[in-house]
Amino acid sequence: MGTLGTMATDCEIRIDYDKLRKDRLRKTQEQIRKDGLGALLAFDHDAIRYITSTKLNDWMNNKLARAALVSADRDPILYEAGSAIESKKALCPWIADRIFPFTGGAMRGSFPTAVVYEHAKNFAKEIKSLLKEWGVEKEPLGIDMTEIPFMLALQEEGINVVDGQQTILEPQKIKTKEEVDLIELSIAIDEAAFWDVVSTAKPGMRENEINALLRHRIYELGAEEIQNVNVISGNRSQPHPHDASDRMLRMGDMLYIDIVSVFNGYHTCYYQTFVIGPPSDKQLKIYDKAWNWLFDAAKLLKPGVSTADIAAVWPSAQELGLKNEAEAFALQLGHGIGMTHWAKPVISRWFSFDHPETLQEGNVFALETYYGEDGDGARIEEMFVVEKDGYRQLSRFPSKNLVSCPTAGNIFPRG
Repeated sequence: MGTLGTMATDCEIRIDYDKLRKDRLRKTQEQIRKDGLGALLAFDHDAIRYITSTKLNDWMNNKLARAALVSADRDPILYEAGSAIESKKALCPWIADRIFPFTGGAMRGSFPTAVVYEHAKNFAKEIKSLLKEWGVEKEPLGIDMTEIPFMLALQEEGINVVDGQQTILEPQKIKTKEEVDLIELSIAIDEAAFWDVVSTAKPGMRENEINALLRHRIYELGAEEIQNVNVISGNRSQPHPHDASDRMLRMGDMLYIDIVSVFNGYHTCYYQTFVIGPPSDKQLKIYDKAWNWLFDAAKLLKPGVSTADIAAVWPSAQELGLKNEAEAFALQLGHGIGMTHWAKPVISRWFSFDHPETLQEGNVFALETYYGEDGDGARIEEMFVVEKDGYRQLSRFPSKNLVSCPTAGNIFPRG
């Protein structure tokens, strides 16, 4: 499943991209209607792609210089960076007649101040005019994120702005088959990169060299973006630093790696832990604890189970030697994943007991756990799809036993 081929072809239906585009738009419009919005205006990079099936490359991720406007009854309009419009019209026929220049652009305020506010006012007037044409100018306009000058300009135009972030996240909770297949393809790319690590990591290599090796392999296999690579080893592994450095590996080091990569819009979040050479008994016990916490949670994944039920199997902040659950957040965690790196539902002892959510068929989760002790730490993360009678694990790199580098055949039993 999910790995019939990395390219669409004329002779086989591998991923039905036309259906994928239509399903995402349909689900968004259903949610707009359900939430009682007149329209939804999205600025987030991933949200625009979800709605319009268009993108620009990584440089545009944080510029807030593109937007998509859609209502329950009107197909989306893409407000595109000017120089990209002609290529979009040529390459994206499903939206070619609804692409216009983004007149509100100021590249995060870097334009002259007067221009920032002028552009914001112009774009607000443009949006109001279109909402009036659609007959929804008196209904709420949902926005996922934006800049302050544009928000002020919308208020001046008398537009009722409400939170649209939930409206764009809700329809993404349940993944279609095509979405699950793309997530699994994205995972397969990461696993090839992990294999390169366990085949080559050795004393003397530095964390940044492993980072480069991972990135080269992931891009080589067709990923379009790498949002993060954490490479953490030895005495940097506890407490968890969530980063990478130029530290040199030594014999006996634990090494854990996190990859957040993107293939055709769909993300991974994937930690694996290895050891350089034979592990100590203490390291095996550390690894065993992290692995058991993860799969104690995984075995509960099925429709109808609450996020509180899953969070309850993880240790409290106090058991980890921390003050409170806010301080312990992200050590033991579950989060939805798909077109966005983080999606609904999220599982955490910080809030799941007070605000539980119910798992549904089609949820895709990344579950991740961590344990550290006396300068050694293990971080493990796997990805799962909730199915009718339970779950299916999408990630396949062997994590049940601790793998020793550099020889992939050296696998040490847990505990």
